[in-house]
Amino acid sequence: MVDSMNVTIREAVADDVGTLHEALLALARHTGDEHKIESTPADLLAHGFGERPTFEALIAEVDGAFAGMCLSFPSFSTWRGQPGIYVQDLYVDATFRGKRIGERLLQAAAARGYARGARHLRLSVDQANLSAQAFYERVGITHSRDEQIHMMRGERFAAFARQGMAAD
Repeated sequence: MVDSMNVTIREAVADDVGTLHEALLALARHTGDEHKIESTPADLLAHGFGERPTFEALIAEVDGAFAGMCLSFPSFSTWRGQPGIYVQDLYVDATFRGKRIGERLLQAAAARGYARGARHLRLSVDQANLSAQAFYERVGITHSRDEQIHMMRGERFAAFARQGMAAD
């Protein structure tokens, strides 16, 4: 039971980028998508722990051992007129699943966001990751049937951006 374990949730630091990246790889393996991971520990270091971090991460440890992580960043809803947080990745090591570590990580991320004015939490879930979907529903994060995520990346994004620069 989680109550009998010594669970600590702390803010990730630059020295944690290797652990964070390994957790991302493990999450991708869990969903069969390891081939989709393009990021490196150097990317995480540069974008999460530099002069202007674009994300923050929390790490859960049980008796000093890595148990999980939650990576999030601020967001804003123009329709609600309120800031929020977007959870990009949540991972709990298989050893600690079913012990409410993921729920505690999400609560900690929500609390940090709430303290800064966030009034909602958003995330997306891989369509094939049914266990994650069930988990999110269980903790009260419901599927939004009103929205669908669209994305542009890589060379297509770069070309699109260049067209915008040429228009200036």
